[in-house]
Amino acid sequence: MPKSNLLLGHPWRWYWLALALVALDVITKVWAVDMFMHGPALQIIPGFLQFTYAENYGAAFSFLADAGGWQRWFFGIVALGFSVVVIIWLWRLPTRKRWESCALALILGGALGNLWDRILLGYVRDFISVYYGTWHFPVFNVADMGISIGAAMLVIELLFFAEKDGDKAKNNAEV
Repeated sequence: MPKSNLLLGHPWRWYWLALALVALDVITKVWAVDMFMHGPALQIIPGFLQFTYAENYGAAFSFLADAGGWQRWFFGIVALGFSVVVIIWLWRLPTRKRWESCALALILGGALGNLWDRILLGYVRDFISVYYGTWHFPVFNVADMGISIGAAMLVIELLFFAEKDGDKAKNNAEV
């Protein structure tokens, strides 16, 4: 591998993407705390989207938020273990699997961004609120968006491209 690709080639480019997502997540959370922790929400699209501040002591959709504190460490260990698995998965993926690598990098960055909060604060800072009338989607953050987009990309990979990759491997084995 040429020297120029040591830090930017596969899989490092995907680790850099994950790190960039962590940085963006932390920066936006610090901004949200500064702007909205003690102040009013900022309407971005009135009646639909606003920036606000919320603390999530549980997992997705505040699952186990009232569990008494043990969930901080439980979800931290799960996120750390999952991150190690994704790091290894990315390392082993072939260079041509860019879509899957990108999806995993987004999931990894999101998991690490929320892990950062969970370890340092005991909760995850959320600030993006989507709502309509009296209906409110749970408040989320940039890390959650990375996880969601990455997961959606993996589903698309499984539904539309995994079979084609299997066919390529089968055809290569027959040749």
